[in-house]
Amino acid sequence: MSTVSAAEHGPEPTPVPPGHPPSSVRPKRPLASRLSAVTGHWAVRAGLVVVALLWLTPTAGLLSSSFRDSADIGSTGWWKVFTDPGQLTFGNYDALLANDQITGSLFTTVLITVPSTALVVIIGALAGYAFAWLDFPGRDWWFLLVVSLLVVPVQIALVPIAKLFNTLGIFETTPGVIIFHTAFGLPFAVFLLRNFFAEIPRELLEAARLDGAGEVRLFTRVVLPLGGPAIASLGIFQFLWVWNDMLVALIFADGGNPPITVALQQQVRQFGNNIDVLAPGAFVSMLIPLAVFFAFQRQFVSGVMAGAVK
Repeated sequence: MSTVSAAEHGPEPTPVPPGHPPSSVRPKRPLASRLSAVTGHWAVRAGLVVVALLWLTPTAGLLSSSFRDSADIGSTGWWKVFTDPGQLTFGNYDALLANDQITGSLFTTVLITVPSTALVVIIGALAGYAFAWLDFPGRDWWFLLVVSLLVVPVQIALVPIAKLFNTLGIFETTPGVIIFHTAFGLPFAVFLLRNFFAEIPRELLEAARLDGAGEVRLFTRVVLPLGGPAIASLGIFQFLWVWNDMLVALIFADGGNPPITVALQQQVRQFGNNIDVLAPGAFVSMLIPLAVFFAFQRQFVSGVMAGAVK
């Protein structure tokens, strides 16, 4: 019986010598496999570095051109500053600060971008919480209607809204531009924040309600702190969209005091060769949104990655 049992169950495992741990170490990988893994790792890094350098080359060119006078810009390339640093001068920025149209357009851009971003974040957060956790008639149908507005191109609404704003007397005014950006930013804001708020555990909200928290306190003390990454991501997206917009500003903004994108376009159309003003103006208009992005970079990455891993 013992011989048959041993034959059925196979050979007995080899006893482990005393003082030696059980064999749980993975088998050693071949040298060729390890070399290919290391080579592939460094190849990916090198490829990313090359892409980053190519991506940053226009920015470096714009930065160097903003510190060169028009004669040097017209005669040599921007890379000449590396061999002739004497070309660098702050005169372009002095001329930029003395240009009332550019400085006024920067103020107008801030006056349009900040309220448009704040209104979209506030209204989007309130609507997102309502669609996620409040029960009201037709909630899902209303949410589908909001989501369907995401596919409506801005170009379709330009003429009807222009007629409406003209009737209301807000055409070519700063409030009209703010209303336009707010209206077209809300569908994405509601969609993003509703999906983020819906991931909050129901037990956490129920526990807050048992402690006596009303909807307002629940929204401000529980939902908003947890939704900080998504709100920061939405704020960055909206700020960049409004700041870099030119189509809406070209149609609805005041032509006498336009945003920075339209002001730079007007400088090109009127003078054409004043690159000593255009280069620093374009760099400053790019620097401000970059500063906003890096200021909220950590929250932005957290908001983008939220929900990616459960």
